[in-house]
Amino acid sequence: MAERINTAVIGAGVIGKRHVDEIAHNDACRLVAIADPSPEAAAYADALNVPYYRDALARDDVHAAIVCTPNHTHLEVGLACIARKLPLLMEKPIADDLDSARALADAAAKAGVAMLVGHHRRHNPAVRAVKQAIEGGRIGKLVLANILCLMYKPDAYFEVPWRRQPGGGPVLINLIHEIDLLRHLCGEIVSVQAVTSNANRGHEVEDSAACTLTLANGALANVSLSDTTSTPWNWDTTAGEDRALFDYRPVPTHFFAGTDGALTLPDLALWSYRGKKGRDQPIHDTHLSFVAENVYAAQLRHFLDVVKGDARPVIDGHDAARTLAATLAVVEASRTSRPATPAPIQ
Repeated sequence: MAERINTAVIGAGVIGKRHVDEIAHNDACRLVAIADPSPEAAAYADALNVPYYRDALARDDVHAAIVCTPNHTHLEVGLACIARKLPLLMEKPIADDLDSARALADAAAKAGVAMLVGHHRRHNPAVRAVKQAIEGGRIGKLVLANILCLMYKPDAYFEVPWRRQPGGGPVLINLIHEIDLLRHLCGEIVSVQAVTSNANRGHEVEDSAACTLTLANGALANVSLSDTTSTPWNWDTTAGEDRALFDYRPVPTHFFAGTDGALTLPDLALWSYRGKKGRDQPIHDTHLSFVAENVYAAQLRHFLDVVKGDARPVIDGHDAARTLAATLAVVEASRTSRPATPAPIQ
């Protein structure tokens, strides 16, 4: 393999352009192709002086691919990359249904092709610090997690028709991030109860949801979700991962309560008693230390290590399929008004 990893970006929308920008700032790789059928993408590639393809890559010198196409195309595009033995970074979700997710994950595993799925929060150093603290027993046994994912999407957002239809709402667009973060930090989800509402906007798709999740370790988690509320309590606003696109307000949105202490994200406050425990005793706070970094740049560095064989994907196809299964269980629970169990994945 060449010293620099020749990388293709398939899909030149908002997230595809973000990956293109990160590639431009990483000396370990070079952008050698953009594939996207839109005229806008052709002009974009021309402006970058990068070879452009409409439907498929025609080059034989590509070492890795980053797939940023619409969700329903992930299986087709992913299988084409796997057939060419191209390691791939597949944007989340891995697919838009479980059959496709399983097929893609199984194909990559069978072919021995590395696939990293773009649940980018796993690369955030604040998330790593909390994961280490929970696994290290800093809060004792996890009892309960509370997650707020409350934002306001402007009317212009819904001018795109599919965003007003089933599958285009905050459950599959936003909640899937929270589900993956919860699984990553706290363990597998074994049961889901949920209700959804479209009362505020009246679109065919939900605008709000409330979920209670049971984890395999016995802990419970509550998630409050809406894209029609005027609050700062959402990851995009509070984590500061993309301050050019989102306002930044450093307030906690994720709360993890244990028998010996509590943690919040993304501010990394750690609460605990210094002696005797009890609600009548003083409880003290400190903050976990971490060094902030560009999360998308960190994800790209990890992907390049995966391509070189120096690392295993922090989230592979089967792991990402479990996140999708738990998210779809929320959809099922809200539809039936009964508890749902995430479908098993390998």
